[in-house]
Amino acid sequence: MRIVIGEDLYLLREGLARLLEAHGCEIVAAVADGPSLLEAMIEHRPDVALVDVRLPPTFTDEGLKAALAARARIPGLPVLVLSQYVERLYARELLADGAGAVGYLLKDRVFDAAQFVDAVRRVAGGGTAMDPEVIAKLLARGGPSEPVGQLTPRELEVLGLMAEGRSNAAIAAKLVVTERAVAKHTSNIFAKLGLPPSDDDNRRVLAVLAYLDH
Repeated sequence: MRIVIGEDLYLLREGLARLLEAHGCEIVAAVADGPSLLEAMIEHRPDVALVDVRLPPTFTDEGLKAALAARARIPGLPVLVLSQYVERLYARELLADGAGAVGYLLKDRVFDAAQFVDAVRRVAGGGTAMDPEVIAKLLARGGPSEPVGQLTPRELEVLGLMAEGRSNAAIAAKLVVTERAVAKHTSNIFAKLGLPPSDDDNRRVLAVLAYLDH
């Protein structure tokens, strides 16, 4: 798996590179600013790009702008955002094209190397990897009068796990319930949100997140 890393902090950039190389990945470029990131993504067309949102020269949204520009040039280019913050606008822009192969993880909530590498591979494979905290922030946009506000606590939990890219079987294992129970919850979720059910995990996630953007 060929990877481009865009991270301005030297130790974190080198640490990510070493971690991924230890898991059999090839780092084709590791850069520290937005313009270099865009150039690297277009030149190398990696299997996945790991992108920090805030990069030089402005330290605002240079990383995300580079990722969005690269996906405009290379539709569906897999991008996994690593950020310290939940940026609703950033998540919305990244998911706007509905192409999949996207992820959003919070740096201070990545505790396990195997799970992190699994998320990288999932995005590289065209799937979605969203941190539950990111999903919770997006869900918080819906007030009690909104459809999302009508979901039960358990349905919100299931929706958050769906948004991580988990299948019904994986959700059932996580919550220690039956797949039938999860299927019932997902059916209720789609009904309340006015979204048609889908057996495709990635489309389920994108549909839910697209709804939350409205």
